[in-house]
Amino acid sequence: MTPTTPRDPQSVPAAENLLARWIGLDPDTVGSASIARAVRARMEALGVDDPAAVVERAGSDTAERDQLVEEVVVGESWFFRDPQVFTFVGRFAATLAALPGRRPIRVLSAPCAGGEEPFSIAMGLLDAGLAPDQFTIDALDISHAALERARLARYSANAFRNADCSFRERWFRREGQASVLDDAIRRQVRFTWGNLLDGSFVAAGLDAGRGPYDIVFCRNLLIYLTAEARARAEAVLDRLIAADGLLVVGAAEPPILKGDWIPAGASSIFALRRGVRATSTAAVSTPAPTPPRRPRPASTAPARPVPHAAPSPGSSTEAAALRPLDDVLREAGALANARRLSDALALCDAHARQASPSPQLFFLMGMLHQSAGDLDRAEGCFHKTLYLDAAHDEALLALALLAGQRGDAAMAEKYKQSAARILARKAAP
Repeated sequence: MTPTTPRDPQSVPAAENLLARWIGLDPDTVGSASIARAVRARMEALGVDDPAAVVERAGSDTAERDQLVEEVVVGESWFFRDPQVFTFVGRFAATLAALPGRRPIRVLSAPCAGGEEPFSIAMGLLDAGLAPDQFTIDALDISHAALERARLARYSANAFRNADCSFRERWFRREGQASVLDDAIRRQVRFTWGNLLDGSFVAAGLDAGRGPYDIVFCRNLLIYLTAEARARAEAVLDRLIAADGLLVVGAAEPPILKGDWIPAGASSIFALRRGVRATSTAAVSTPAPTPPRRPRPASTAPARPVPHAAPSPGSSTEAAALRPLDDVLREAGALANARRLSDALALCDAHARQASPSPQLFFLMGMLHQSAGDLDRAEGCFHKTLYLDAAHDEALLALALLAGQRGDAAMAEKYKQSAARILARKAAP
């Protein structure tokens, strides 16, 4: 018996509703025909000719529900998909790992499909100079079959699609037509079955010491979710990521996030960090005079200046010079979180032109320029921050990342060492 068409017209919507409740799937993203095929596959496997029986059984039997999910989920991936992302993450992790007394970097890959992404992260972090004991990677997926493939770590040629596959020679051995991953990489990743939308699972993971995570990869999941499920997933991600952590999403996903996220690098990186949160200026000493322009190495990244509209007299940006700094920082942060980077920078510029210089203001402007992709202006603002506050470790770490992005490893290391000395002094009793 090979069923071809569900005879119950209500079976597909019922299956769609079940999948929406369980994994948050928006049926429009995969199409009703795909879900109908999944139902037919389960009818054949169970030897039944009633599609409603498949849906009913999946609703009460978790094993059958998982089998239905296996028929629907898209688990395709390959090593170093978007290689520039892994380069950026490697620099970010190396900067954190250089801090004194730093615990191991914690990374989450969810969903992890067949392991290509978390294993790419492990290779990338080792290539960035981290030692194996300086990071851990948790990999999560709802597909048992995908996790089994990941644990086997045997891959066909389809998993190697980049122009540069030199990593294949270093980290894999050939067994017939398969490439088998080196145990040194496999040991860095811990695979777990789980549902990112299951709040109890996430809470249990946090209680068990999984997270908070410094880096979370959640690529090409959110685009498949309903609006309600996407909001739940975003709330879970917010709980999982450390305060200064990094969220890496798919190319189409930054615009659909609703929370306070701003770009952490160039637009091709698809990495986000939490939105700007202004800090109190109460502890800041009397500002020094405006710093002179400092020469600095040219960035290899093309500058993409944010257009600044000249404020008209009496405008809100011009009036910013007369307002307390805390108010300006708070409003600029809100504008940045709403992705109105030009407006946020115009507000900061107006205050900087008329009021006393502030390290907080210049640091915020550096973050905004960096988010907009203007690395030269970002670097200038971070230097001004340090002129006013030589112990501003966040500005030093930001400069370390920028130096790494332009390929100046020696300068990046100097900035990291300076930040490490400052943090060590702050931590001393």
